[in-house]
Amino acid sequence: MKAAVQTGIRQFEVREVPDPTLPDDGLILKVTACGVCGSDLRRWREGLPAGVDGIIPGHEIAGEVIAVGSQTTHVAVGDRLAFGPDIHCGHCWYCQRGLYNLCDNTRFLGITPGLPGGFAERLAVSGDVLANGIVHPIPAGLPDEIAALAEPCSSVLASHLKTNTSLNDTVVVIGAGPIGALLVATAKARGARAFIVVRSDRRRALVELFAPDEIIDSSQEDMVARARELTGGLGVDIAICANPDASTQEAAVRMVRKGGKVVLFGGLPKATPMTTLDSNRIHYGEIEVIGAFSYHPTAHAQALDLFARQVIPVEQLITHRFPLDAIDVAFETANSGVGLKVLVQPQE
Repeated sequence: MKAAVQTGIRQFEVREVPDPTLPDDGLILKVTACGVCGSDLRRWREGLPAGVDGIIPGHEIAGEVIAVGSQTTHVAVGDRLAFGPDIHCGHCWYCQRGLYNLCDNTRFLGITPGLPGGFAERLAVSGDVLANGIVHPIPAGLPDEIAALAEPCSSVLASHLKTNTSLNDTVVVIGAGPIGALLVATAKARGARAFIVVRSDRRRALVELFAPDEIIDSSQEDMVARARELTGGLGVDIAICANPDASTQEAAVRMVRKGGKVVLFGGLPKATPMTTLDSNRIHYGEIEVIGAFSYHPTAHAQALDLFARQVIPVEQLITHRFPLDAIDVAFETANSGVGLKVLVQPQE
């Protein structure tokens, strides 16, 4: 079969590799759509882990089951499935308490060496993934390319569940990529008023599709002052940092009202992970600073249901589609910021 193998910094080789072996307790998936995630881009820019000379990335996966193992009973040939990357161990302190996203031994499809991802024509899925991973059937009538986006939407849903975003809230999202757009759309679906911070007119045109109540251009105005102006000087209820920029985390603390919530959604670069926040403002204003990473598997099922019911206009998120042979162009496009979500479709 054909697969896209990352071999180095900004380097892919689309090559013929052996067909995956059918696990007795698993299945073979024909991959029909796989999104390019921000974490895929980071590894593409930074290179592979030490000692690894090649990996098939891709973890925003949808496809059709084309073979099942002799011990697989709850999945059939012809079923359509959507996947997230996380595979929890099931036995650590966190797993025993249902906190699967915090598992001490998590492995990730398309990320952990030895676990190929979705930038390939076919993918072998073991029983371990079916039991402890994130796998759900695609609702009837929902296109595979939309179903693949349940993965990024799941972390968005989890963040809004952490803050209990509701009708009375005003939310500002800092970061106008695909995650920022989804955060706005989901906040509005929960009844909140939603602002988004952009840095260019190009991004403005893209995020307007998701109907934010206000677009704040940080290249033209002070985003903290504007957010406070839009709330009558009070400050927003919730500020979500959906980018890898430490300065926006500091700004978010100044942007929320007393008793407000700041969500650190986007991780910082590993080389520069430190940030500075106004501790006195957090203390005296009783501001909550919340970390947000991954999600419980139920969020993935919820995302698919929301898509099927057209609660979130997720189809507007897809701006580019590429075949597997054009994987280099797909990554360059995603990295350039000219669009929102870039999809790779491995089937010719």
